[in-house]
Amino acid sequence: MNNRVDPNFKNELYKLGNKESWNDCFHCGNCTAVCSLTEENIVFPRKAIRYMQMGLKDKLAQSAEPWLCYYCGDCTETCPRDANPGEIMMALRRWQTVKYEWTGLAGLFYKSFTSLIVALILVAIAILTIGFMKDFNHEAIMHFGHSLEFWLIICVFSIILVPNIIRMFYFTVIKAKVKAPIGSYIAAFLSLFGHMFTQIKTFKCDKQTTRWLIHFLVVMGYLGLLVITVFLDWFGTENQSIINLGYITGGLVFVFTFILMISRLSKNRELNKYSHSTDWFFIIWLFLMGLTAFLVRLFIDIDLLTNNFWLYMIHLMVITQWGLLLVPFGKWTHFLYRSFAVSFINLKKASLS
Repeated sequence: MNNRVDPNFKNELYKLGNKESWNDCFHCGNCTAVCSLTEENIVFPRKAIRYMQMGLKDKLAQSAEPWLCYYCGDCTETCPRDANPGEIMMALRRWQTVKYEWTGLAGLFYKSFTSLIVALILVAIAILTIGFMKDFNHEAIMHFGHSLEFWLIICVFSIILVPNIIRMFYFTVIKAKVKAPIGSYIAAFLSLFGHMFTQIKTFKCDKQTTRWLIHFLVVMGYLGLLVITVFLDWFGTENQSIINLGYITGGLVFVFTFILMISRLSKNRELNKYSHSTDWFFIIWLFLMGLTAFLVRLFIDIDLLTNNFWLYMIHLMVITQWGLLLVPFGKWTHFLYRSFAVSFINLKKASLS
């Protein structure tokens, strides 16, 4: 194991958005003391910051603890040195995302705003090209769009996300030499989905109830819209119950993501004072996905889509950019990594008991 100091590690974090005075931290332990999520053998942000300052990248790669932070902002508000430990934890999660992701594209998009913009433009051009190839035949393009959404899910999940989770397991469990009983693996797996869909640990943070509720409604709306659009063919169905449910889920997505955007713009809380460009892409594209899906179905129902087919083309661009670029290589992956981190931490606890 390489435990040597890497003085250049700070340069990697600068590229991932950590431009605060993290070196001002002198390890008073105040951030750990005020954090309601720390417990025995799980002490953050202090330990992770020490690893970062020392450039102990192997130690950081093997630690799942940065994912347990929900960034309530208490540590940053009470830091006597203004070292901004909350933002440091955010930067470390980006670094770990890059570490887990096997293609290298996550690192490219996190570090280069231009590269992400170019990729988004290329995807938009590809969708327009397909439209021209199909002579903008409405039925043919909508059939293609429905198939594309299905195959995007299958391919991104199997080719990108599953290997990344396996890499995360390798770093945080196997390489960290966690030796837990077989039964604890079963228990960790059973608890995984509960944490994934509810993020229940957020309730341990002070002042997080409203934030948790908004995120929960966005997640439920997103997952519901995904199922209804892809698997129940919302745009093609005549089943009124499915149509109505689609309106509800689509509405949840764009209404509550709009609220989150306003919250970020207000910067009235510590956790909203700084947003990486990829944070904004994530929330804006999620808003556009919900809004355009809602409007496409509405235009179908009031018989306006034929004369305004540009709306569906925009929706198809947004959904393709979302599924091909932002889901596998952006902040959406936090949804998975944070949930698996809880399970992997439980394995570590079981190995120590």
